[in-house]
Amino acid sequence: MLVAPLVPARSVVVRKGYWPRLLPLLAVLACVTRVPSFRRPLWNPDEGFLAVQARILARGGQLYETVVDRKPPLLPWLYEGAFTVFGSGSLTPVRVLAVLAQLATAVLLASIARRRWGDRAGRTAGALYLLVSVGLNPEDAQAATFEVFMLPATAAAMWCADRRRWGAAGAAVACALLTKQTGGAVLLPVVYLLNRYGGPRAGLLRLAAGIALPVLGVALLTDPAGFAFWTVTGSGAYASFAGSELHVLARALTNTAILVAACAGLLPPVARALRIARTGAADLWLWLAASAAAVTLGFHFFGHYFLQLTPPLALLATAALRILPRERTSAAIRTSACVCVLFLTWGLLAPRPELAHAQRLALALSHRTGPGDRVLVWGIHPETYWLADRTPATRYLTAGLLTNFSGGRDGPQVGEKYAVEGTWPVFRAELADRAPALVIDDSRGKPYGPDRVPTLRRLLTAGYEQVDEVDGAVLYARVPGE
Repeated sequence: MLVAPLVPARSVVVRKGYWPRLLPLLAVLACVTRVPSFRRPLWNPDEGFLAVQARILARGGQLYETVVDRKPPLLPWLYEGAFTVFGSGSLTPVRVLAVLAQLATAVLLASIARRRWGDRAGRTAGALYLLVSVGLNPEDAQAATFEVFMLPATAAAMWCADRRRWGAAGAAVACALLTKQTGGAVLLPVVYLLNRYGGPRAGLLRLAAGIALPVLGVALLTDPAGFAFWTVTGSGAYASFAGSELHVLARALTNTAILVAACAGLLPPVARALRIARTGAADLWLWLAASAAAVTLGFHFFGHYFLQLTPPLALLATAALRILPRERTSAAIRTSACVCVLFLTWGLLAPRPELAHAQRLALALSHRTGPGDRVLVWGIHPETYWLADRTPATRYLTAGLLTNFSGGRDGPQVGEKYAVEGTWPVFRAELADRAPALVIDDSRGKPYGPDRVPTLRRLLTAGYEQVDEVDGAVLYARVPGE
C-alpha cells in the first residue's frame, strides 16, 4: 500500500511566496469548475428541501419541530443565514459559498501534501482535487448540498491531526458530522494519527472534548430529543434496502463507473505506485476506506455520496506521483483537466426535465392560491414550494418521510407502515388544524400515490375535487364549505 512518511514541515524544502502564487490559481480553478452550478435555479431535490427549510426558519420556524429532515442542522442554518441577508428568492449566495467551500478543501489538501512531500506536491493535490470534484452527474456534483460543505471540515480534521492539534481536530470532526452524519467517518484516520504520533491521554481527551462540546451545543440549540431522533434513531427503515436490491445495485455501479471515469488521471499512478514501491500514507488509505464505508452506509449510493471519496483520492494520487517520473504528474493533471472539461460541458448542456416540471407545477400553484394559503405537494420535489413561494401545510416536505420513498426505492417497502415513526398522527393533526387550500398529487404513478396511501385517499375524497392536471400531476382544490 502507499505508505507516505509523516514528516514535519522542516524536513522538506519550501519556497517563500508559495501561497500568494498558489491561492489565486486554485481560486480561479474553483470558480471555473463551479460555473455550471450558476446555470440552474436548482439542481436537485436536496437543494429544494434546504431552500424550503431555510425559508421556514427565516420566518420564525424551528428545526425538528416546524420543519423536519433526517439531517443535522448546520447546512439548513447556513441556508437560513444566506436567505436572511440576501433574500430567499435565489440560491446564488449559497452557490458562492459552495465555491468557497471547494476552495477551502483544495487549500487544506494542498497544505497537507506540501507539509509531507514539498511544494510541488501541494500544488498537485490542490489542482487534482478541484479537477475531480465535478466528476459525477451534474445534479450531484454541482448542487450546493451536504457533501460540498462537509468536505472542508473533513479536510480540516486531517490538517489539524497532521499537526497534532487534537482539540481542533475534534471540532472539525464535529463540524463534519453536524453537516452530514457520514462526515464523522474522518474520525477513524484522525484516531489513527493520534495513535501513530503516540498521542498522550490528554490528546485523546482533547479530541473527545472537541467533538462532544459542539454536538451537545447544537443539540441544546435545537431540541435534544428531536435532534437525536431525526439525525440518528429515526432512520431505521431508510437505512434498509430490502426489496430494492437490483435497483440499489444498479445505482451503485453506475455512480462508481462515473467516478472512476472522472479519476482517469488519478487511478493509474496509484496503481503503478502500488506495483513498484511501498510509499506509504496508511492514514490516507484509512480515510479512503472510512469514506467508502460512509458511502455504503444506508445502501442508497446516490451520486453526491461519492464526493466524500475525492479528497483522500487526490492525496493518494499525489503520494503516488511523487515517486514516479515528473512527466507522470503532468500527464495526470492533463488527463484530469480533459475529463473535467467533459463533465463541465455535461453540466452546462444537460437538460433538467424534473426542474422544468417543478417550475410548471409551481406556476400552476401560484395561479390557484394566494400568498397566505397553505398547500400540500404530495411528491418528492419540495422545490415546488420554494419556486411558488407558498407555505407547506405540513412539517414533512416530501412524501418520502411519510412513505419511505425518499430513499429511491422501487416499491416493496413503500407505504404508510414504512413511514418515520410517529409522523402520520402529526400529519393528520396538521391537516385537520388548517386544511390546505390546494393539494397536488405529484406521485405520477410512483408507489406512494393516493391509491396506496389510505389516509391521503380519504382526505381527497372527503373534501377536495380535481381542478387541473400538469404533466401528470393532479391538482385538487378544497370544496367550499368543507
